[in-house]
Amino acid sequence: MLLGNPSHLKHFIALDQRLMGFDPGTKTIGISLSDTSLKVATPIETIKRKKFKDDAARIRELIEEYRVGGFVIGLPINMDGSEGPRAQSCRQFQKNLEDVFDLPSCFWDERLSTAAVTRTLLEADTSRKKRAEVVDKMAAAYILQGALDSI
Repeated sequence: MLLGNPSHLKHFIALDQRLMGFDPGTKTIGISLSDTSLKVATPIETIKRKKFKDDAARIRELIEEYRVGGFVIGLPINMDGSEGPRAQSCRQFQKNLEDVFDLPSCFWDERLSTAAVTRTLLEADTSRKKRAEVVDKMAAAYILQGALDSI
């Protein structure tokens, strides 16, 4: 079930469940989780994309391990508000999730999330190799935190 607003998600999940945030890219999927009070997002991992069936198997493990009740998916909207091919790819990712998992989801505007995370990592003097390892899951946390803040 696709919801238009993250604040609606809290009405569809149990009190002890979390939200899972996604930053779906062409080669990787950054994943983050909220706490059960839906206040704080934490980066969890980056999945190297394979076939969706394989990606979904790992996502299922995380859902079960952390009691996930819904999804927030980053939607890369262009600066002028239009949607390009990457946004359509994210919409397809959401449809694929919906086909496999019976959990509510919503999109969150992720404009500049990777740029903001990269800037933060640069300010922390993080090496290029380390930035490459963590930027996607941190971008997922940035996206999820924005949605949590709106709730």
